[in-house]
Amino acid sequence: MVLGKGERREMIPVADDNPTRILPFITWLILAACVGAFFWQLGLDPRAHSMAVHSLGFIPAVFFGQATLPPSLEVVPVWATLVTSMFLHGGWMHLISNMLYLWVFANNVEDAMGHWRFVVFYLLCGIVAALAHGLPAPDSQIPMIGASGAISGVLGAYLLLHPFSRITVIIPLGFIIYPVRLPAGIVLMVWFVFQLISSATVDPGEPGVAFLAHVGGFVAGVLLIPFFKFRRVRLFQGKTI
Repeated sequence: MVLGKGERREMIPVADDNPTRILPFITWLILAACVGAFFWQLGLDPRAHSMAVHSLGFIPAVFFGQATLPPSLEVVPVWATLVTSMFLHGGWMHLISNMLYLWVFANNVEDAMGHWRFVVFYLLCGIVAALAHGLPAPDSQIPMIGASGAISGVLGAYLLLHPFSRITVIIPLGFIIYPVRLPAGIVLMVWFVFQLISSATVDPGEPGVAFLAHVGGFVAGVLLIPFFKFRRVRLFQGKTI
């Protein structure tokens, strides 16, 4: 089973009230790359799909030298799987939920630092997220795939940039979908606390959601945003709650 599948969202963000000054084409390119990679995965037969996930996913035991892949699966250098793993997904819901978070939050983060800084920022957050997942279980041979870790870094950056912006979220209540507008600080802190608690209750070496990757990516985003944003961009923008 691939880590990253089976993620559950308590609140589903669908929009924010922040305009952007630049065209966030890097965000769109990342989204398109993830969707394109997913449709490529769908076109593979089960055996080829498994091979692709093991070749391009991040496998801690392989990365840390405790296991090796068969030569037929050595498609990219081991270090490159820190990046290639970010563009694969384990299913429709895994892809849709990640792309929704990317769509809502990434454009304003890209706006705060510019296109090419955002590329570096996004990749760094994803790499830190993968290592945060792999270091506690360096002998795990389960591939980790998904953009969740890098997107978690985007969420951490957004928290420091726009904590008072209003986010429209959908709260599922059984068969009822209840929309509500909440401050970004509340939405993102609830999300982070859920990831933190969940990471303490699961074994990172077992199949399931890579909660530690989410935590690591989020913390990376919080720590990196002061260094990547333009100097003219202030943290904690907006009105008080």
